[in-house]
Amino acid sequence: MTAEEPYLVQPANGVYAYVQPDGGWCLNNAGFVSDGGRTLLIDTAATERRALALREAVVAAGVPLPRTVVNTHHHGDHTYGNAVFAPEALILGHDNARTEQIAAGHQLELIWPATDFGSVEITAPDLTYNDRMTFHLGETEVRVIHPGVAHTTGDSIVFLPRQGIVFTGDLVFAEGTPFLAMGSLAGSLRALELLRSLGAETVVPGHGPLTDPSAYEATERYLRYVAELAREGRAKGLSPLEAARAADLGEFAAWRESERLVANLHRAYAELAGEPEGAPLNILAVLQDMTVMNGGTPILCHA
Repeated sequence: MTAEEPYLVQPANGVYAYVQPDGGWCLNNAGFVSDGGRTLLIDTAATERRALALREAVVAAGVPLPRTVVNTHHHGDHTYGNAVFAPEALILGHDNARTEQIAAGHQLELIWPATDFGSVEITAPDLTYNDRMTFHLGETEVRVIHPGVAHTTGDSIVFLPRQGIVFTGDLVFAEGTPFLAMGSLAGSLRALELLRSLGAETVVPGHGPLTDPSAYEATERYLRYVAELAREGRAKGLSPLEAARAADLGEFAAWRESERLVANLHRAYAELAGEPEGAPLNILAVLQDMTVMNGGTPILCHA
């Protein structure tokens, strides 16, 4: 296995995490839960090719293809592969995840026109929920919980209480930088408190290797660092880009996609200005600032 090949981890009987190294832009994690008769899939992938590889991984695990797909949020790296599993599978997501996915459309192709996404049919959730839902696969209880506005306005946590396993979606980027441009800094901190309260011992992040609750502490330290940087920068009259370029990332410098700092500062500045959590930012301006932070090189989709 090369470092770039996706791999399966089985943290409990009938529970699988599908990890796509190294978890950078467009390299998300997925997972599936099965009782041998029915299978529930958590997220898909950014390209048709990668979604088909995920489908093959499900088959290779010896479980049925999914009848239900849960999207942890609307971003294309987690949803573009939905059509590979539909219409045989029902797609489930938060109310806002459906709305946001339809509004975003083929946004990834616009951001990364050189990437071969394959034939992608935008397939939004057929079934939506507002607060929480529970599935029962044999003896396995699967709780789907909306944490409020956090990474996006329509996030879902997938929690298996008996197994002590949680799929966080992009509320957690293991060894990677959080991304708040379409969500909320304050809401992300609240979401971490919710995750802690679940008591899961195994954490499957939206990107990066499997981890444990220590990832919550690291993520919180980063978010509080961003909040303080925003307060100081705004008080000095600095733009988010100016504040980001002057910042010392310290322990966070080694995390993937450090250029996301400026996007996160845009969100923090908006909240300090009294904007509602999740209020749309100028994404073009955010992407341009991230390009500057990336040394003038556009950020790349690695799918």
